[in-house]
Amino acid sequence: MKTLIAGYQKFRREVWPHDKDHFEALAKGQKPHTLVISCSDSRVDPAAIFSVRAGELFVIRNVASVVPPYETYGGYHGVSAAIAFAVINLEVERIVVLGHEHCGGVAAAMARTESPTPFLSQWVSLLEPAIHTCSGGDPLAVECESIRLSLGRLMTFPFIAERVENGTLQLIGAHFKISDGTLSMLDPADQVFKRVGDTA
Repeated sequence: MKTLIAGYQKFRREVWPHDKDHFEALAKGQKPHTLVISCSDSRVDPAAIFSVRAGELFVIRNVASVVPPYETYGGYHGVSAAIAFAVINLEVERIVVLGHEHCGGVAAAMARTESPTPFLSQWVSLLEPAIHTCSGGDPLAVECESIRLSLGRLMTFPFIAERVENGTLQLIGAHFKISDGTLSMLDPADQVFKRVGDTA
């Protein structure tokens, strides 16, 4: 905890004095412009990658950035509930599915063995369609196909499909390379991931 407390003290000393008014405004309510569905991996921080301030992103993090299928029967649908809240209540303008290089969740799904970690095998089994699409067994290809899979599943949510079709919501796929810090975006025209330029 000493490291975390030191980080908090740095925040109070260096960030808070300059952003006090911003946080006071956020205390009255949030209005994020983007929902990011990202991996829980500690190496992939959406706020750091996109250089945003508090209040700009609504972030859902789970193993392998998975969007589950749209389901209405009983159960605990934490990811789906957060998606619904961001889209319906917060009225975000876009949803970014952010995958990444060397994803442990994708690797676990590709291993096709029962994990000793509780809940993990069932969760990553949701990536099976992406694995079947990528016959070569290339992890990078599966990572990218998993992003396409999640984008497709988002469109099975009626409240998302409606907003995409009327032009009030945009769906975006992105892949972050940990090894060199580069970001690639999915081109909706040809469904190919293309690297984003480092400068404007």
